[in-house]
Order: sequence, then structure tokens, then C-alpha cells
Amino acid sequence: MGELSRDIGAAGGGATRAGRAVSVMDGPWHPAAMARSAVTWTSALYLAVSFAFGLTWFVVLVAGLAVSLGTLIIWVGFPLLALLMVAWRCGARLERRLVRAAFGVAVPDPYRPRPESRNPFARVKAMAADPATWKDLVYLGLLFPLTLVEFVVSVALWGLTGTLLFMPLIVLVGGGMEINLGWVTYWSGNPVEALPVSLAGLVVLAGALYVTRGMAIAHGAWARLMLGPNASQAENLELRERTAHLRASRARGVDAAEFERRRIERDLHDGAQQRLLAVAMDIGRARAKLDEDPEGARALIEQAHAGTKEAITELRDLARGIYPAILTDRGLDPALSGLAGRAPVPVEVDVDLPDRPPAAVESIAYFIVAEALANIAKYARATRASVRVAREDRWVVVEVTDNGVGGAVARAGGGLSGLADRAATIDGMLIVDSPPGGPTIVRADLPCTW
Repeated sequence: MGELSRDIGAAGGGATRAGRAVSVMDGPWHPAAMARSAVTWTSALYLAVSFAFGLTWFVVLVAGLAVSLGTLIIWVGFPLLALLMVAWRCGARLERRLVRAAFGVAVPDPYRPRPESRNPFARVKAMAADPATWKDLVYLGLLFPLTLVEFVVSVALWGLTGTLLFMPLIVLVGGGMEINLGWVTYWSGNPVEALPVSLAGLVVLAGALYVTRGMAIAHGAWARLMLGPNASQAENLELRERTAHLRASRARGVDAAEFERRRIERDLHDGAQQRLLAVAMDIGRARAKLDEDPEGARALIEQAHAGTKEAITELRDLARGIYPAILTDRGLDPALSGLAGRAPVPVEVDVDLPDRPPAAVESIAYFIVAEALANIAKYARATRASVRVAREDRWVVVEVTDNGVGGAVARAGGGLSGLADRAATIDGMLIVDSPPGGPTIVRADLPCTW
């Protein structure tokens, strides 16, 4: 395959439903899986060091509010309070990014749109009237006691876990050591005697992983509650994103239609039009020679006849490229079978659709398969390919697979990029997976309702 469209136009509908980042909210719970998960260790790191962040903001807020509120009577406190408000909103924004990086929990900014006025007083007034500003203040104010508890628990748990796990090394370097837990005492005089302690450390490690996961989930939920949008804000945010998505889809659809119009004009001008012009010239020359040189006229007429047939073939191919008649008359299965029959490699076609999808879906599915098979012929060096079309819930899934060399690279303005734009017009998604060495899989998810 010569081009790749992976997550094309995430804002425009060409994105994949897969690939979502792992979050502590839905991560694995098996101890071995948690130990292998990167989010476990980013959570542990955040829980251990966020105490400094919480302490810093506690001091800044206590001192800043005390000075600002104490000087309101002489008006100095107003600009100080405005600056402090801006500062804690910036701190809340940073905390949202840290929570996302550490826990994988996305917390969108819940702030109201800024006023269009450039008047700083209007902006400060709007900021003060935004409930999210004061939720940020409450969150940062309570961050100190919350992170203090997380810090103490994390240091105690992971310190004990590390001590027990590395007891053989500690004994080897520092001599014997006694483990005294109050109700049990164990003496490790050498690394071999310390091995049971390391086994106990594995049990403590599992407990530390579960406690870390629990604290991370609690912290992420608290951050989402206080720093994220409420129900109505979340709905408005979703509507705004949907509106932006539809605008992008419409723009991509217009671009795709314009590209297709230019392609048709170019094919007509460079192909059929030139051939018909040559046919007209041949007929004119034949008419001039008809009396003096009948044999030469006959040769020109035969040449014009051949050119006419070639022009008809090109026009038929062009019409098929716009919208094939077989797709309208007989549906997707015969149309795709026709494409497979013209492919240079054996293609297995499997169409399992209980009902005919809408015409727009059929058209996009057809051209996705056509472009994929064309790329297979040009670039893949494949010996076989397969086409699968099936209904999954409200989606029509189109998959084209080949056993070629793979290793596709992204190419802006390529054929698959144009197909992704077409899919985006009906809120569909196009994914191409082409690792080096193959296989290459082109998958499109097209909705039957929109």
C-alpha cells in the first residue's frame, strides 16, 4: 500500500474508535497486569510527589487571601485578589494536565467563554462570576490535606515494599537485620535467610498496587468532580464539539466534492475529449481523401472508429468512477464482485448485509474498496486479498486485507485521505493499519443512520 490514513481528521469524523488511552478508572485489576501498566507507576509517582504541589498552593492561597481580603478596605486588595484568582485558575489548569498525565483521567476545562470585550475589569468580573473559578479554589485549598494523606500512605507502603523486596541485598551490604512487626520477629543473617522476607515483600507489593490504584481512582474522581464541568456544562461542551465536528465534516465533504469535480474535468479533458478531437480530425482528413485516395480514407476511418471505441471505453470508466450503474441496479455485493474480478490478484469477497444500506453508504463503501484494490495493484506486491462487508449494530463495516509488503506511509492529499473525507461527511471513520512486512488492513466504519 502506498499511503496511510490513520486517525484521519479526528475532528472531522475520520477517527478511529480504538486507541483510547488507559485510565485508572478502567485499567486492569490483576496484580501482574497492574505491575505492567504504565498508569500504575505514573499514579504512584504523582501520589508521592503531589504533596509538594498541595503544600505550595495551601501556603499561596492562605497568604494571598489573607493579604487580599485584609487590604480590600484601601482598594489595594482588589487587584491582588484578581491576580490571585488568575493564579489559582492557572494552577487548576496545570492540575488537570497532571491528573490526565498521571491517572489517564481527562478533565475538560469547565470555564465559561471569555467576554469579547478587552476591558480587563469585564474579564475579571466574568471570571469571578464563573462557578468553576470558586470550585478551583476549593479544590486547591483541600489539595494539601488530601495529598498529605496520599504522601504518608504512599511512602509507608512503598518504603516497606522496597525494604522487604530488597532485603537480601540489604543484608548482603549491611550485615544481618531483624524484622520486627510487633507480633512477629524475623532475623535475617544472610541473603539466603532473607529470601522469605522478599517473598513476603511480593505480597505487600500486591497490596501496595491495590492501595495505589484505589487512591488514584479516588483522586481522579475528586478532580473530575471539582475541576471538571457539571452535567449541563458537559452537555453544552458535547454539543459544541458535535457542532465543530459537523462543520469540519461539511468542509471535508466540500473539499472531497471539489477534488472529485477537478478529477472528472481533468479526465474528460486529457482523455475522452482528446480522443474525440482526434476522431473528428481523422474523419475530416478521410472525407478529403475519399475521392482521390479511397484506401487512405478507409484507413483513417478505421483509425477514427478505433478512437471512438477507446473514447467510449474511457467515458464508461469515467461514469463508473462517478457512480457505477451496477451499484444502483443490483447492490453492493455484485458491484464489489465486479471490482474483485478486475483486480490483478485473487480477491475473496464476503458481503453479509441483511438489508441494503443507504445509497451514500453503498457509494462510499464501493469507492473505499475500489481505492484499496487499486493501491494493492500499485504498491502492495500482494498475492491475494480479501474484502469483507458486514453489519455491526448501526454500522456497516468494510474491511480490505492483503498479504503485501505493508509499510505504508502517510500521504496528504492521497486517495485514502480523500476517502476518509468522504466517510467524514456521514460521520464515518477510516482506519488503515499497515505495519512493515504486512498485512495491510483498510477498515471503514460507516453509519447506517445519522
